[in-house]
Amino acid sequence: MTLADPPPNPPRERLPGAPPETKDAVTARLASRRTRIGRLVRAVTSPYYRYRHAKFFHSLRVGLAMLVSILATTGIDIPHGIWSSVTLLVVIGGLQHHGNIRKKAAERAAGTLLGAALGLALILQQNLFNSLTVTYVLMSVIAAICAWFAIGSAGYVALLTAITMCIVAGHGDNMIDTGLWRTLNVLIGIVIALAFSFALPLHATYSWRYLLADNLRECARTYTRMMTGVPIGADEQVAAFIRMGKRLVQLRSLMPSVAKEIDLPIAKLDDIQRLHRSMLSALEMLSTGTLAHAQRCDAFAQRCGDETGPVRMTLLGAARALRFAGTTHFRMPDAAASPVSLACQPTATQDKETAPELQGPLWLAQRFAEQVERMRALLAATEANWNIEGGGRAAAAR
Repeated sequence: MTLADPPPNPPRERLPGAPPETKDAVTARLASRRTRIGRLVRAVTSPYYRYRHAKFFHSLRVGLAMLVSILATTGIDIPHGIWSSVTLLVVIGGLQHHGNIRKKAAERAAGTLLGAALGLALILQQNLFNSLTVTYVLMSVIAAICAWFAIGSAGYVALLTAITMCIVAGHGDNMIDTGLWRTLNVLIGIVIALAFSFALPLHATYSWRYLLADNLRECARTYTRMMTGVPIGADEQVAAFIRMGKRLVQLRSLMPSVAKEIDLPIAKLDDIQRLHRSMLSALEMLSTGTLAHAQRCDAFAQRCGDETGPVRMTLLGAARALRFAGTTHFRMPDAAASPVSLACQPTATQDKETAPELQGPLWLAQRFAEQVERMRALLAATEANWNIEGGGRAAAAR
């Protein structure tokens, strides 16, 4: 008796009374699965998604590197394999942005290798002279020298040199084979750390762009409400400026890494940072000065409310260009399309008619409009650098 071959694609079980599944329905179901997979791939490779979930991706990267370290040492029974994992955590545990990951990882790797070499040298001299006193004195001298250099630009290298020396040599009582095994584990940890340090990195440039874009959008929202007479509660106003101030501080800390990533002099980034700080100061002075009074705010809105559009659109246009860089839909506003320098510029007649208590806010509004135009010009001049998805294309399009 011969058994019949099963059908290659057995039909799915249907509920009683349900219509048979058509070919179009199967195609739609498979397409839905492919769409979900595509969305997942796009989310993982999206810079903005990685920026929003930076901690998750960093912890995932370190966790996978730790698993590989365990399998590469304990799995094949290398003695003292725990020091491979310790080295791994020391090298990349606190590194996140691509701009500093290469430099810091290289510095930490150099310090670890130097410390391992010193540890082996201490073990050798202990075996040759058999004097713990000499060993303790040498270790103390090396630690003092490392501490001297730890307070300076070579701090990572010096600190890890001393730590690795202790790992390899102990207090001078380790055997030479123990020191060699620990040195091997240190090298394995460095290799694994460097390999995983470039897995799904978060470019500091992306964080810098998205934080600046968020602040420009919030500036546009706050400015528009003040200029059109829409009241802003005291608590809401304080919370908005606290958020913008925190982003401003974060931007400052990102500047060295951004300068390395996009090959832009840090002086250019500092110009943008100072101008950004001046814009926030002007807005805060506007909101806490004369415009904090409802009646004067209404009078000022009647005077300048209709001329708010150019400043607002320039701020939003710059924010969109920073957020969606690389696309053809959102580019930096051109100077001709954003005549913000004309916003709130009074004529001679209007200047005479302006109430004395509104002249200060009017002057601040004019300065803010000028600062917005200068920010637009600075961002447009450096777009070929910070637009790392399509910088060459954006520059050619201009």
